[in-house]
Amino acid sequence: MGTKYDQFTLEERCEITRLQADGCSIRQIAAALDRSPSSISRELRRNRGQQDGYKAGYAQERAKARRWKGSKLDRNAGLREEVLRLLRKGWSPEQVCGFLEGQYGSRILGPETIYRFIAAQIARHKDYSWRQYLPRAKAKRGRRGKRGGSSALHIQQRISIAERPFEIENRSVPGHWEADLMLFARYGQAILTLHERSSRLLIAAKPQSKAALPIAAAIARLLEPLPAELRQSITFDNGTEFARHYELHRFDIATFFCDPYAPWQKGGIENAIGRMRRAIPTKTDLAQLSQRRLASLICAYNNTPRKCLDWNSPAQVFLSQLLHFKRESTCPLTRA
Repeated sequence: MGTKYDQFTLEERCEITRLQADGCSIRQIAAALDRSPSSISRELRRNRGQQDGYKAGYAQERAKARRWKGSKLDRNAGLREEVLRLLRKGWSPEQVCGFLEGQYGSRILGPETIYRFIAAQIARHKDYSWRQYLPRAKAKRGRRGKRGGSSALHIQQRISIAERPFEIENRSVPGHWEADLMLFARYGQAILTLHERSSRLLIAAKPQSKAALPIAAAIARLLEPLPAELRQSITFDNGTEFARHYELHRFDIATFFCDPYAPWQKGGIENAIGRMRRAIPTKTDLAQLSQRRLASLICAYNNTPRKCLDWNSPAQVFLSQLLHFKRESTCPLTRA
């Protein structure tokens, strides 16, 4: 256990001033305050005035001025610019810290340091644009509104998530997906998103409509290029846009549904949509969002390091899985 050092209080400094005026030695002052003589000697040397010698009030102000309470990001301009650059890319403070730890070989700051730095800038300058550096730029946190009705009873051939195999639940096997629609303010506009549970890879497309049959067809088109091992199942919420899920069964893709009012049971896709909202907020007009721009945003998401992947990116992990299955499916050459 290390030695604990306590700063001198104003009361102790007043006592030092009184005892010194009475002619006490450093060892006598140290015994009276239950301090080491070296601490008293150092205090007298560092905080005494040039003209009047050691005075309690002056010593207190000198010690207070010497102690820096500002953020590490306030003191280190180079580190501050690096952090803000990564935040502008849409990275979360935790991702920034993990990336910098890999770059420097040691942990140099924590996510809370970044959050407090941003909060301090808002409080100091009353400039709320600093919120845009944070993942969701929210002013406050809280619970969602009241729950509405569920359409689970109207979905045919619906299989509950409770019947989903454990290997899907623990993310140990690739090829299991979660799906959801990313909705926007303009009526009828949506982006279909699919999220692979093991690698956290995200793929997306702009469907022709939100009707159940076109959505099922769009999912089939997105997954068709993949090996069968990498498209084994999909988990949905209870939205009616997924009512034709059984159309995917002919591709040997199993389908499961969350419990009513429990979208958190497919938390991977919910998290992915939240991250995509940073670049494509709800008020976005999808008619102005080109396919090339959407593809670049998906690419940025898939190439962002994730803590849950040991700071590898979803693209790196998924590519390793894909290459594995390609090697497994390649037949060895027969010997002549």
